[in-house]
Amino acid sequence: MGELSVTSQEGRPEATPSPIVDEAAPAANPKRNTGRRNSVPARLRHLRSPRRPRIWFEILLVAASYWVYSLVRNAVPEQRTEALRNANRIWSAENHLGIAVEQTVNHAVNSATWLIVSMNYYYATLHFVVTVCVLVWLFRCHPGRYAAARLALFATTGVALLGYYLYPLAPPRLMNGGHFIDTVLVHHTWGSMASGNFKNMSNQYAAMPSMHIGWSLWCGLTVFALASAPWARVLGLLYPTVTLVVIVSTANHFWLDALGGMTCLAFGYAVSYAWYGSLPHHLPKRVPLPRGRARLAGLAARTPIPPRRPAADAAAGRR
Repeated sequence: MGELSVTSQEGRPEATPSPIVDEAAPAANPKRNTGRRNSVPARLRHLRSPRRPRIWFEILLVAASYWVYSLVRNAVPEQRTEALRNANRIWSAENHLGIAVEQTVNHAVNSATWLIVSMNYYYATLHFVVTVCVLVWLFRCHPGRYAAARLALFATTGVALLGYYLYPLAPPRLMNGGHFIDTVLVHHTWGSMASGNFKNMSNQYAAMPSMHIGWSLWCGLTVFALASAPWARVLGLLYPTVTLVVIVSTANHFWLDALGGMTCLAFGYAVSYAWYGSLPHHLPKRVPLPRGRARLAGLAARTPIPPRRPAADAAAGRR
């Protein structure tokens, strides 16, 4: 089998190689192998290319991610002794650097009741509200940049969890002999998940890094880079600045906690850049529909409206 019989000039049959089996078959294998080798990079390129986000998937993803973040953050053992020791080290380091003014700021702002109460509610609410609003704005107005910006935010939050585990830190208001004012307890406001009735629901010794700074700076930079209105860009820069004043005034964080949040955000942007090959604001604003959906949309746009039949028109006129 695999040979083709022909008759020679002497009348005896001779066997010649079959071009189908002996030549074509060996050539097919390298093609199959080459396709197998090229399929992996193609899939990777597909995953790394910006795609149009899907709303229900994104809602579930953000909700699940925040649930996991809260679960892991609160599952870190509350190492009170180590956390207080680290707080004393941070305070000593800031005194050595000449930037230990948190106590002065805390007492000064606490003297204005309306201001410190506003800051308590700011600390408790805008951290979540503004971040969700920026995600929604990206989804609606910048779908091509949404996934890269979201990845930067998720990577920032993920590496922060590592910081909570490796470096437990008490906030200034819980320091022994620090003479800081816990503004939530003093003014009886709902301003922190780590004070008052909610203190048993949250890890009180997860102050380093500050995700209030990490998230607010992500929001501010995103708005500043992508917003077209000048007032919106100004607000983008003001938001993390005001947040920094709030976390210090309410004695929830040291200055160096804020530096830790900025470092986590830099890591988050590095991860996003490594995956997409560009920072979010350099990616295209919009991405085309997938080929199948684009073809259906094009067919729907070209479908003519059927004309009304004369009989139906006449009947309508009689009525």
